[in-house]
Amino acid sequence: MTIKADMIDNLKQLECIDNDELLNNKKKIAIDWFADLRDKMCKSFEGIEKNKLTNNKKLGFTKKKWLRDGGGGGVTSIMHGQVFEKVGVNISTVYGEFSKEFREQIPGAEEDGKFWASGISVVSHMSNPHVPAAHMNTRLLITGDGDNKKIWFGGGGDLTPVFEDLEVANLFHDKFKIICDKYDSSYYPKFKSWCDDYFYLPHRKEARGIGGIFFDYLNNNDWDKDFSFVKDVGKTFLSSYLSIINKRLDKKFNKQERMQQLIKRGRYVEFNLLYDRGTIFGLKTGGNTEAILMSLPPKVTWV
Repeated sequence: MTIKADMIDNLKQLECIDNDELLNNKKKIAIDWFADLRDKMCKSFEGIEKNKLTNNKKLGFTKKKWLRDGGGGGVTSIMHGQVFEKVGVNISTVYGEFSKEFREQIPGAEEDGKFWASGISVVSHMSNPHVPAAHMNTRLLITGDGDNKKIWFGGGGDLTPVFEDLEVANLFHDKFKIICDKYDSSYYPKFKSWCDDYFYLPHRKEARGIGGIFFDYLNNNDWDKDFSFVKDVGKTFLSSYLSIINKRLDKKFNKQERMQQLIKRGRYVEFNLLYDRGTIFGLKTGGNTEAILMSLPPKVTWV
């Protein structure tokens, strides 16, 4: 009986080591992808800035590393230009324990509060009011320990135009629908609806923008397939947004249209400070304040 018990204990230990190794490998793969996508986005946005309007060929993203006291850290990448009034592409990997009042809100963290999270967040505010502001983020989150451990992906992408533009809206949504349908025909209607419900300002009774897709707790017991979808979300966002920028970049605008843009940005600020889960998550977990508030526009007004 003792020998059998020892063998069982050894098997359990080996299983634990194997699972830890597999999980650590998945973590590294995800971290590397978020960094690679960050590099692709920064290079693409710098290319537009340098090729279209800017004479300063040295213009580019300013990168700044930060460390989190509780564990982990990240890199903020921000650029101010003539095309992109402000654009940030941030990556981070953080871990530790949620506060007692916050852990009840996160699946798997209810008992011990343990978490590990890695992801990318992109927000752009454009100089031309005819080019929509855009947001995209994807992330991998792991909570709990042992049998209570939970692993899932979340994220999405959305646009906030100042003026109605059906061509841009259709282009953005059509590309997301194509990529969603590639994995599951239920994804697009479900994630679009989730996005519409999420990016809504109750106190204004209005949507923040024209939506896109939003998803959370994505785990189909097929990590490779789920991760492939997450990668395609990032690539699809980048390709569609680059197309939209190029279509609207040279459109003329006046002072009145600029003022309408600044007012619309006020709605963006209200949402991010009052309702955005990413902002709340970052602040509640001791993240870098500058990185968390990267999403806020450089200029804004309320009338």
